[in-house]
Amino acid sequence: PASPCSVMSICAMVIRPLVILGSLVMAAECAALRLPARGSALQSEVKPSLPSAIARTLSACALSVALITMPPTHTGAPPATRALASRLALPHASIGGAAFAKELASGSGSRVNKDPLSLLRLGLPMQPKEVRELQAALEDVQDSLTRLLAANANAALAKANGILKGSVKAIVKAAPADKAEQAQGYLDSILSEVKSTKELLAEGNVQAALGAQGRALTTLSSLEELIASTYVQPAPPSEYRGLPYLKGRAVVEFTLKRDGEKFDVDGTLYDKLDMQMIVDGYTAPLTAGNFIDLVQRGFYNGMHIQRSDGFVVQTGDPSAEGNGKAHGFTPPGDSKERKIPLEVYVRGDKSPIYGTTFDDDGRGGYASTLPFNAYGALGMAREEYDVDSASSQWFWLLFDSDLTPAGKNLLDGRYSCFGYTVEGARFLSDVKEGDIIASAKVVSGLDNILTVGSS
Repeated sequence: PASPCSVMSICAMVIRPLVILGSLVMAAECAALRLPARGSALQSEVKPSLPSAIARTLSACALSVALITMPPTHTGAPPATRALASRLALPHASIGGAAFAKELASGSGSRVNKDPLSLLRLGLPMQPKEVRELQAALEDVQDSLTRLLAANANAALAKANGILKGSVKAIVKAAPADKAEQAQGYLDSILSEVKSTKELLAEGNVQAALGAQGRALTTLSSLEELIASTYVQPAPPSEYRGLPYLKGRAVVEFTLKRDGEKFDVDGTLYDKLDMQMIVDGYTAPLTAGNFIDLVQRGFYNGMHIQRSDGFVVQTGDPSAEGNGKAHGFTPPGDSKERKIPLEVYVRGDKSPIYGTTFDDDGRGGYASTLPFNAYGALGMAREEYDVDSASSQWFWLLFDSDLTPAGKNLLDGRYSCFGYTVEGARFLSDVKEGDIIASAKVVSGLDNILTVGSS
């Protein structure tokens, strides 16, 4: 019989070309995230090509082959997992709920950070290293609890507890001087939840421990936002005079409906789908400002979903609604569409890059401050060969780490990511072309909209 090593070699020879093919499929899909060329068919009428459909099928086969042929790394759940599951009398997959099920379904084994709330925290400026260390520890606790790794969770809790007791002064100092008491209150609350998490874990009550840990992370987000308020955000370049831009962040809510039918999401029927998104102006001020301005104008109200292909859910083309020939937003009284530049942000930079991709800037493969890592990430559509052609068309990305493995995200640095869906993202799985945006509204952050060039 073949040895494990020889079997692995054979598997690698079979799977590697298929994985490469899957990456090519992803590249083809990226090219499709553009506005229709002038004079071409309406976007809602464009259908996937046969080669693309075949390639997507083969990439799915590659995943299936990998799942079937790759040998398991262990023969059962770790002892800590079995002990906890036994004490809880719950199946392993039930721990952690939908997020855990999604991780199991992906089968990728990659360590891609797919948590939109974590990504939003990482996108906040002015955070001292002590806060980043605290965030990493608390997120490790959450991840370990979700995977029923009790020892790992306790180790991360000990680390978080140490940071909370030893770095209070440094963290409070990073907050606005007149908000020091508020920052201290946040830290006290986080410490209390960390203690509760440890106690609940010792009792074997993982679900309650996850709840306490979730509250700790929510409070941490508030603390980080407080610290970020010290950031003096620069205005976009003067060449974009007259365009709206967003300082900080805003919250938007969308409600979708379907004529004569209900939505079926994981076997549950809904009359409407409610989703909440956080739009980020720290990393994409023009893109975010343009979007918030359009939502506030009611531009998307009553508009249909114009593309839903398992890769993205896209809308925003007024011509697809029968409203003229323009594929983007034309301000009242103007004759030309309002265009915004490509806006991408390399992690570690002090400002976005405008009008050029990471590749064209000589930094292909660099990490993006706000990556397309999460299911329901928000991105701007544009013409394929004109990076500054975005206007009103945008998409929700239906992220799949099997098609976008760690370090191989073909969207980052090529398209503007301007936020994430933080509530209701799972509803996107049943959104189809023709579904209606019943309402789109700005819940908070409208006061953060400014105009380039205004005083």
